[in-house]
Amino acid sequence: MKSFLIIGLGRFGASLAVELCAQGHEVLAVDIQPERVQAVADQVTHCVVGDARDPEVLRSLGARNFDCAVAAASADVGVSALIVLNLKELGVARVVGKANSMVHRKVLEKIGADLVIFPEQEMAIRLARSLANGDILNFIELSDEFSIVERLVPEDWVGKSILELDIRAKWRVTVIAVRRGERMTISPGRDYVFQAQDDCMVILGSNADIDRLERR
Repeated sequence: MKSFLIIGLGRFGASLAVELCAQGHEVLAVDIQPERVQAVADQVTHCVVGDARDPEVLRSLGARNFDCAVAAASADVGVSALIVLNLKELGVARVVGKANSMVHRKVLEKIGADLVIFPEQEMAIRLARSLANGDILNFIELSDEFSIVERLVPEDWVGKSILELDIRAKWRVTVIAVRRGERMTISPGRDYVFQAQDDCMVILGSNADIDRLERR
């Protein structure tokens, strides 16, 4: 079990706090608006009204004792940056910031956020890939350049081995797993033969190469 401090209980922050608690983690949720605190009070470990712009408030809450703090409090860059800065100066082990624009993201990165998330952009990318490529079942962005995607095996690959298809050389992506029903084959060898079109491949590669494969 890990401990999380969630600051800001808008739609994103509240959903994150409730889900983390549902997974069995300790969650302290904080917001400056009492009605938001009340809305999730019965669904998280602890919930308090507080202004995270004040470092003394965070200190009194024992912020530095949490495994991770998520600053999801405001769309205002200045407010968000101040909260992240407070958390870093208090010595929180891992600070995650929520950004609403690329400028916001760069500011939080500059002041030391360990991770900056951009939920709207990330969801848009995930949805766009799913809509544009019906065979893609899941998408995980590892960085600006690399991703892991889960997609169905192309019809013309059925009955052929990874070596025969020369996937790594031809497409510059790596098949790191294959799922067939409930069975998962991790790191399939070059002799692995795709046996059905409903086989699901987990592919690692650059975004450019994954896109090239999807356009084949």
